[in-house]
Amino acid sequence: MTSNNNTDKTDRVEAGEIQETEAVKKKAADGGDEPSGLRAWLWNDTVQTVFYAFLIAIAVRIVAFEPFNIPSGSMKPTLLVGDYLFVSKYTYGYSRYSFPFGFPPFSGRIWESPVERGDVAVFRKPPENEIDYIKRIIGLPGDRIQVLDGILHINGEAVERERIEDFVVDAYGRKAVQYIETLPNGRTHRILETAGDEGRSDNTDEFTVPAGHYFAMGDNRDNSADSRVIGFIPAENMVGRAEILFFSTDGSAALWEFWKWPFAVRYSRLFDGVE
Repeated sequence: MTSNNNTDKTDRVEAGEIQETEAVKKKAADGGDEPSGLRAWLWNDTVQTVFYAFLIAIAVRIVAFEPFNIPSGSMKPTLLVGDYLFVSKYTYGYSRYSFPFGFPPFSGRIWESPVERGDVAVFRKPPENEIDYIKRIIGLPGDRIQVLDGILHINGEAVERERIEDFVVDAYGRKAVQYIETLPNGRTHRILETAGDEGRSDNTDEFTVPAGHYFAMGDNRDNSADSRVIGFIPAENMVGRAEILFFSTDGSAALWEFWKWPFAVRYSRLFDGVE
């Protein structure tokens, strides 16, 4: 009798161990304890969300809008050092320079749309085709461009300009002569003549823009290495059109001086369109 009782106990113990082992296995298959399983699910979900967001951001940057910052004053007064802007990639269609590292390598443009006179455009500087430049498109294919005594001439006609208030160039209060220039298609923009009309590029030969190229100039006419210096811009080199400023800083706060950041932002320039 005792032997049977012991056997029953042993059977029950063994059965209990089997049931417990099966429960442990089931828990492991289900992700363990509920808190651990929840953490794993949240971690996986977060990683996937970040990964998809990264892919979407890369896709938008490649085919739609790309951010650029302004490192020099060649486009003053339209664009200032410390401006950050979005450039629309789709406006002119796509070339190899629309994509990171110029890959895939192909010639010409796909879904090409014409560049308009007066557009502020980003392009790869010829002939190296490695550095991004931003200038205003002045001359279209077939145009004759010349500067005489500081006045822009297009196809033999002087472009109208009207003097307005001087522009304060820097924090020291130095000023430059400022004009509103009206292009033949009616588009207007401001330009600077820091050397008056006696700068080294204020008298040029006449340039005839070849087919498939453009003539670009900086709005800061006496401080711009543009088509008067680097030559014509191939249509293939166009990256996109400048659209809107999304941030601007005057540079008075270093990256680590976070307490100065709010005072360095040019709030009046935020979300301004580029004209």
